[in-house]
Amino acid sequence: MRELTFREALREALREEMKRDPKVFMMGEEIAEYGGSYKVSQGLLEEFGHERIRNTPLAEAAIAGAALGASLVGMRPVAEIMYIDFSFIAADQIINQIAKLRYMTGGMVKVPVVIRTQGGGGVAAGPHHSQSLEAIFAHIPGLYVVMPSNAYDAKGLLKTSIREDNPVIFIEHKKLYGESCPVPEEEYLIPLGKGDIKREGKDISIITYSRCVNFALEAAEELVKDGIDVEVVDIRTLKPLDEEIIISSVQKTSKAMVVYEACRTGGFGAEIAALIGEKAFDYLDAPIRRVASLDSPVSFNPGQEQYILVNPEKIRAAALEMMGK
Repeated sequence: MRELTFREALREALREEMKRDPKVFMMGEEIAEYGGSYKVSQGLLEEFGHERIRNTPLAEAAIAGAALGASLVGMRPVAEIMYIDFSFIAADQIINQIAKLRYMTGGMVKVPVVIRTQGGGGVAAGPHHSQSLEAIFAHIPGLYVVMPSNAYDAKGLLKTSIREDNPVIFIEHKKLYGESCPVPEEEYLIPLGKGDIKREGKDISIITYSRCVNFALEAAEELVKDGIDVEVVDIRTLKPLDEEIIISSVQKTSKAMVVYEACRTGGFGAEIAALIGEKAFDYLDAPIRRVASLDSPVSFNPGQEQYILVNPEKIRAAALEMMGK
């Protein structure tokens, strides 16, 4: 099977959905001639033209508001917010309008808006370009939140998100764009709310998402040498959340570690830990462990950034401690 990068898989998903449905179009800052800040839309302008690949001003509130308006007249916009850090500028449109309108009209209107954005650290981009803000959007009723960890999942989940009649926040980690994996050429979709076991194991369940899946898999390979067999659960969508796959894994291993790149306090991992406490407590034979980034802005300094962010070494250390080694 061929391999695609995360970036190429996203581009292919966009191309396929735009060919399938003429109502799908893209809008965002520098997405046309320049191809987007991370080149996901590169080449799509030549294929679909300016009517469907639309540059916008540097005005996130306008991007989100225009996407909402377009969806109300039957279009299916894919709007790009260049960095999730800038989504606060569009917060009123996303949180108070896009998320609420279907509910407020009693289902009389659909809001098929996909907001693609990217988050996370690891490239020394500093406090304004490195945040992990997914928990904020997962907290808002009416929004779906998707965070894929590899190219295969990214393509299948983005295609499903574009066909969804409710608004989706689709968050891509900036360090994944160059990562590749096998992606089939034939059509496929991945349902929202369906997690995936990325590695089978029997000693500890690591429940995670986005780039931290790769960190967990890397740590798992090292932990094998320590005699610890880790199961890695990729939830893939924060909302809807696949509760069953999490609980089943904890039933199997009796130990749960939740890993996420966001700051520890108030991160989405706390929600997962609470779920395990409520619905799988009787299966646990050790306290639930959270491994997250420090409660700190992300530094421009690469060394400080590594100190702040979660990484495979921190996951391995926590696993060793959980197993008493």
